[in-house]
Amino acid sequence: MQSSNVTRREPPLTEMLSRRSVIGTFGAVMAIVNFSPFAISSSRSEQNQGAMNVSQYAMDKETVSEAISGGGLLVVAQWETKEGQADKVADILQRFLPDAQRDLGVKLFLIGRGRENPAQFLFYELFRDEAAFDAHQESVYFNTYIAREALPLLAKRERMQYTLL
Repeated sequence: MQSSNVTRREPPLTEMLSRRSVIGTFGAVMAIVNFSPFAISSSRSEQNQGAMNVSQYAMDKETVSEAISGGGLLVVAQWETKEGQADKVADILQRFLPDAQRDLGVKLFLIGRGRENPAQFLFYELFRDEAAFDAHQESVYFNTYIAREALPLLAKRERMQYTLL
């Protein structure tokens, strides 16, 4: 037997965690929503005024398989707050989330908070297309809650865009 001198490059731990987080979150969302027979409601105005959890949101939205049909732009963002700012950011996101979920170009919009590290937040956003994503970022609610209030409280912000397969 010959020994190989070829070394395999291992991705940095942060890359692996990012990929695993994205894959794990996608799998969890698929499992939670796709196994439930939720249909789209007759009117978006029937939504709750507050942010909804996954079950409430899914009851008022298409199933994941319906949402992903026709493609779209998937945006996954990870935030970490500055020391002592996690609860303040969570409050801002609670006020932001209902508007984001009601946005006409949004197919799916979820935000999670780290269980082991509550200063970490994960965004899982599926937009109809690039134009819908641009409109979301230019909206009054985005500029109020995210750009003005939340971003200054962050130590780290990463966003990745994906095309659905």
